[in-house]
Amino acid sequence: MTLRTKLLLAQAPLGAAIIALGVVSVVTVTSVGETSGKILKDNYRSVLAMQRMVESIERMDSAALFLVAGQREKATAQAAAHRAKFEEELEVQEGNITESGEHEMTARLRAAWTRYLAAFDGFAATPSAAEYFARLEPAFGAVKSAAHEILALNQDAMVHKSDQARRSASARRDVVTWVSIAALVVGLVASIWLLRRLLRPLDRLGGAVRRIAEGDLAARAAVVGTDEIARLAAEFNEMAAHLETYRKSSLGELLQAQQTSQAAIDSLTDPVVVFTVDGGILSSNQAADAVLSLDEVATAPLARAPSELRTTLEQVVDHVRSGRGPYQPRGFEEAVKVSGAEGERHLLPRATPLYGEEGGVAGVTVILQDVTRLRRFDELRNNLVATVAHELRTPLTSLRMAIHLAVEGAAGELTPKQLDILAAAREDCERLQTIVDDLLDLARFQSGRVDLDRQPTDPHELVADAMEAHRGDADQRHVRLIAQVTPSLDPVAVDPGRLALVFANLISNALRHTPAGGSVTVSAEPAGDKVRFAVTDTGPGIPTEHLARVFDRFYRVPGSTSSGAGLGLSIAREIVEAHRGEIRADRAPGGGAAFWFTLPTAGADIQVAAS
Repeated sequence: MTLRTKLLLAQAPLGAAIIALGVVSVVTVTSVGETSGKILKDNYRSVLAMQRMVESIERMDSAALFLVAGQREKATAQAAAHRAKFEEELEVQEGNITESGEHEMTARLRAAWTRYLAAFDGFAATPSAAEYFARLEPAFGAVKSAAHEILALNQDAMVHKSDQARRSASARRDVVTWVSIAALVVGLVASIWLLRRLLRPLDRLGGAVRRIAEGDLAARAAVVGTDEIARLAAEFNEMAAHLETYRKSSLGELLQAQQTSQAAIDSLTDPVVVFTVDGGILSSNQAADAVLSLDEVATAPLARAPSELRTTLEQVVDHVRSGRGPYQPRGFEEAVKVSGAEGERHLLPRATPLYGEEGGVAGVTVILQDVTRLRRFDELRNNLVATVAHELRTPLTSLRMAIHLAVEGAAGELTPKQLDILAAAREDCERLQTIVDDLLDLARFQSGRVDLDRQPTDPHELVADAMEAHRGDADQRHVRLIAQVTPSLDPVAVDPGRLALVFANLISNALRHTPAGGSVTVSAEPAGDKVRFAVTDTGPGIPTEHLARVFDRFYRVPGSTSSGAGLGLSIAREIVEAHRGEIRADRAPGGGAAFWFTLPTAGADIQVAAS
């Protein structure tokens, strides 16, 4: 027997109860309807006939009075019409005798009617008032009295039968109520019992599933039968047997693989931690345990880690967990300083996502790369560059002065060819001076030796000053400068002189790469508690693969025609980050380049400084 058949049989008691209830209800309703029909059939028709006969005999009496009044024509017509109606209704009554004594009453009515007709015909021949009161009026009273007796008999019978029908309906209602309750109780009890009996194999199967989920692969579902549940239990038992066999054969290999993986992680000198998506610890190596003081059992495993390192790790994990891909640091400046038995160390975080079977992020692997030596080398390189740049300033100044004096004729008059050579040399000296100044500025920013003269400044004023400084260059290149500044922006806390360098680098780059007839847009708009500035051009744009590196020192996009040393954007980034902002490069919707940076408003900056 199939599961469907068993389920249908389990519902059979309820179906039978509904059928029994329906039969009782139909019989009850039919009986009540028959009672009402019997009242209408037996008595109502007689009542209606009596009322019509009384009306007809009264009309004939009126006709007799018309005869007395001398209106024979009208009286004759009225008497003839109502004589026929009375006779018709009397025949109906004679064919609808249903009550005891009604037959005798009907016979008396017929006799009285016959006498009335004879008296009326005699009266019609010689109508007079004396004749009316002597013969016709008593016959009229006898007919009307006989009709009223039959009417009263049928009306009393209708009242009696109506009361009887009401009592019968009340009794049948009680019967239907008790039958409904009994059918419902019996049907529910029987159905519940059958369903419990039917679902008992599912309980056994569910118990076996729970035991296997708890690790007991020897559990089996003891279900006997040939229905779908029995077949499912057999397939489940077969699956459990395969799992048990697989576990016995593969558990050792899995444990060995896990141990090998953990040994490989422990062999790394850099701290490695694998986080779950909810912040727990899946795995870690010995270096991570030593640096972070991990407590894998606690709800907050990083609680004992250094505060700065804990904050950085939480930010890195949130970056990967939110679906933004791997986290790659931009430079050594993101390294976190940690003190230990071996002295100060600088750890640079990197993170990659672990994906689950469904493609979502199931965990985050974080590596804290020890960049202490690399950071020292970077500092040495920066110091070397700064020292070389500083040492170049004095001879470069002398060289510029000598070339200037020679061009002015201080050493004698020069030929046009000599003037051209010295002009080219002076341009190269100016470019070299710019590179030296950029190197020194970059070194000062990276070493933190630059003091910013920050003051509340209107964003409209910053954009207007930046555009005015490049208006002539834009006109010369036939490029339109467009300002798009949101009204009523809050002031930003900036060093106007330093920020002018940022605008100068971004706008000059945009003008340099925008063809004639194009446009460069400088915009400012609110961004929470910050103001977002952007410089967008209509040039060829920057290839996507180079967007992440345009702010690196000495980096130039391959194929670029720029003659600079690749330090302007690096300096711009240092200035913006010194103002607690961020700067990025994107592709503009129309295909050009879009450089944007954010600066905190004066109020937000005061709150950050206070905290």
